[in-house]
Amino acid sequence: MSTNIQDILAEEAESLLTYRCTGIPRERLHVPGPDFVDRIVSLSDRNPRVLRNLQSLFNQGRLGGTGYLSLLPVDQGVEHSAGASFAPNPDFFDPEHIVELAIEGGCNGVASTLGVLGAVARKYAHKIPFIVKLNHNELLSYPNQYDQTLFAQVDQAFELGAVAVGATVYFGSEESRRQILEVSEAFAHAHELGLVCVLWAYLRNSAFKHEGTDYHTAADLTGQANHLAATIEADIIKQKQALGNGGYTALDFGKTHPKVYDELTSEHPIDLVRYQVANCYMGRVGMINSGGPSGKDDLHQAVRTAVINKRAGGMGLISGRKAFQKPVAEGVKLLNAIQDVYLSDEVTIA
Repeated sequence: MSTNIQDILAEEAESLLTYRCTGIPRERLHVPGPDFVDRIVSLSDRNPRVLRNLQSLFNQGRLGGTGYLSLLPVDQGVEHSAGASFAPNPDFFDPEHIVELAIEGGCNGVASTLGVLGAVARKYAHKIPFIVKLNHNELLSYPNQYDQTLFAQVDQAFELGAVAVGATVYFGSEESRRQILEVSEAFAHAHELGLVCVLWAYLRNSAFKHEGTDYHTAADLTGQANHLAATIEADIIKQKQALGNGGYTALDFGKTHPKVYDELTSEHPIDLVRYQVANCYMGRVGMINSGGPSGKDDLHQAVRTAVINKRAGGMGLISGRKAFQKPVAEGVKLLNAIQDVYLSDEVTIA
């Protein structure tokens, strides 16, 4: 039974389902679709092995053949600690349950650590596409540090049968230049081997929290992070959904333009995410939004996030804790609800 999207969106349904972007109209975008690899990616410098592996991602799961992605990421055991991540559902200490949830949930692929995917690679690498996350933050060091460290190598991901590698850069952080260099080199090697490259393009700087407002999800700052991610040839960019704007102007740093705020965007959430997509080379690089932490209103928040992403021109959702910190049946239901948004004809590009 398909998800009743309008009922879940409740009083926001009309605003989110009928809004039309005018600052950056949809006609300027390269929108996702069944022919995305042929229409867009095949024009790039990616070799045929990358095209094949990217298409294998697009062909998997309930969204297979649509050009949209529903991914399950479970790498939180490193950064957030295994206890904090898996205590709500201890079965997920076992990597097999992670991969099984992705399969049962109809996902296009599963993203996790070298250890998790390597532990079950011979059983599952041919059943669902693997995305090996190469670097992680870790909070066992005391006091806590906030940096990304390589835990795995591209060759290891290739050998276990992955179709893609993933990495995080904390743009805006003191260590970002080193991370950009490390990830750029890793992505170049991954492309040589035919692996798709996914970048978690996150912001991280305590100064981005200013006068009671958190600008880590500002459209202008996250948009620039996306542009930098596309510059090092990420094939897919994972970004937190924009929740506001004006990071450059509030913090009075960097460079921006009045039209970013007066013409290209508005306060409407779809306009804010449209600006994020525009910075992904107008959609030539697919942008997927993260699902965020698990809470009390997960189904509504997941569907809302998916609707905004799709209508803005995004390529899908990568949702982890909202799914794996629940009983399996509930996790599958949530993943399917997200996918129903991308399968729905009533949710169009704004």
